[in-house]
Order: sequence, then C-alpha cells, then structure tokens
Amino acid sequence: MKPIDPSTETFEQHRPRLLRLAYRMLGSSSEAEDIVQEAWLRWRRVDPRDIEQPAAWLARAVTRLCLDTLKSARARREAYVGNWLPEPIFEPEETAPALDDLTLSLMVALERLSPLERAAFLLHDVFETPLAEVAVTLGRDAAAVRQLAARARKHVQDARPRYPVTRDEGDRIARAFYVASNQGDLADLRSLLADAVVLTADGGGKSHAWLRPIVGLDHVVRLFAGLNRKLTREPPVLVEWVWIDGLPGYVSYERDGALQTTALEIENGRIVSIFITRNPDKLVAATDMAASRPAIH
Repeated sequence: MKPIDPSTETFEQHRPRLLRLAYRMLGSSSEAEDIVQEAWLRWRRVDPRDIEQPAAWLARAVTRLCLDTLKSARARREAYVGNWLPEPIFEPEETAPALDDLTLSLMVALERLSPLERAAFLLHDVFETPLAEVAVTLGRDAAAVRQLAARARKHVQDARPRYPVTRDEGDRIARAFYVASNQGDLADLRSLLADAVVLTADGGGKSHAWLRPIVGLDHVVRLFAGLNRKLTREPPVLVEWVWIDGLPGYVSYERDGALQTTALEIENGRIVSIFITRNPDKLVAATDMAASRPAIH
C-alpha cells in the first residue's frame, strides 16, 4: 500500500474538526462535506512547509468558505417553504449529548445570528480559537470580534437549557412521548409536555409539515389528538431510538409513510421543544439507517 504523504496525513488529522466546524456554520452535512473538500483542494495548492500552524490555516479556510456559502444560503432560506431546521446529525451513543455542547435547539438559535456573529461565537467559544486568530480569520480587529462573540453568546445563553437532560432521563422521556403521542393517550402526553412547548416541523415543501411552529400545550395536544383520529390506517413504525445533535429522539416511518426524525428538548423533566424533520433532502443518513436495520414494532 502506498504510504500517505505528510501533507495528506496532516489534513486528515484535522478533517473531523473541520467537518464539525463547517456543519455548525451551515447546518448541512452535505454542504459541510463540500466545504471541507474545497479546503482540501486549496491545501494541496500550498507548500505545507510555509504553514506554521496548519490547524489555524485550515480552520480559517473553512470559515471563510462557509461565510461565502452563507451569503447565498440567506436567499435560499428566505425562499424555503415552511420552517427550516438543521440537518439532523446522529450522535454516537458514547458521546451523546453533543460533542461540542451545541444541541439541535442551540443550532436553531444560531440561525438568528448574522454570519459574522455565528463565526465569531463558534470559533472563539466552541472551538476555543484565540481571539487574535478569530480576528485574522474574519478580517476584523480584536475589539470588533469580541463584540460579535459577546452578542452571539448572549443570544445562545438565552436558548441554552439550564439543566441539561441526562441520557437515561432523555431516553425514558423519548420512549414515553413516542407511545403517548402515537396511541392517543392524551393524559400521558399532557404530563410529558411543558405549558409553553413548541413543535417545529421541517418538510421543505417536499413532505407534509406544519408551515408554522405549533405553540402551547393545548395546541400541541390537540394536534396529536387530531392525527390519531384522522390517520388510522397504519400505526407509525419505529426505526431506531437515537440522539440527534445532543437531544433524545427517534427515527420513524409515520402513518403517511414518510420517514422522519423527532428530537426532544427537555427541561425539568418536561418537553419544551419538539423538532420534526421530514424533508427527504435532509434525511439521507436516516434513510440509510432505515435500510440497514429492521423496524422495531
């Protein structure tokens, strides 16, 4: 076997971190892969001996490519049908909650930031990049970057759960929610949901989903009660219990035959947010999972 050259070896050492950074910036695994591939092509065009800090160089390249992508993504998001959610990423069992302490709900909060705020926060607060290096990457002075990160931090802190759920509790509540919501047990369902629960579904105009968030305990319970009345042909089919970007949930085939992921944000033992992804473009990993594992009845 041909040995890996040092330049390629260096890049491959950093690839997982670069993919994580690109995904956190863009909310899309496929776009993150494209960004990291472009960074690889740029890396191959330089002499690694001229790069004092390969990790910093590569993170800078990926961040700048992501910022360029976000400019065009803004227009696409404005034309997006219904709610936009990040592509669900399944966490390995041994690492859930999320590897970098950013859950799906916090990814949604990041969507409300400007691209520069998002980059400053991710680089400095999440990926622990020195402020001076972040300033070079973003082409801003250190004081401006500090302000960008501070604004972003405040917004994310407002969305961060005060008491992160343990894995055991998250698994228990996810299973209880699946049973109660699909068997029409409204009393149990009410006991699992917070008064201010919000359900957000992303179908991207390609699969049926509610175009606006469903807000409040009564409205969410009424929604599931209606689904159980109207869609009685076949019960949902569970594919797998999973953790999705730090949140407990599951992959399932629903009564209309559509594949979906459901992720639950939990605080103080109650579900405060329900994130449902049904856009098939975002369910490539879920589709592969469904094809490789027998359904759980």
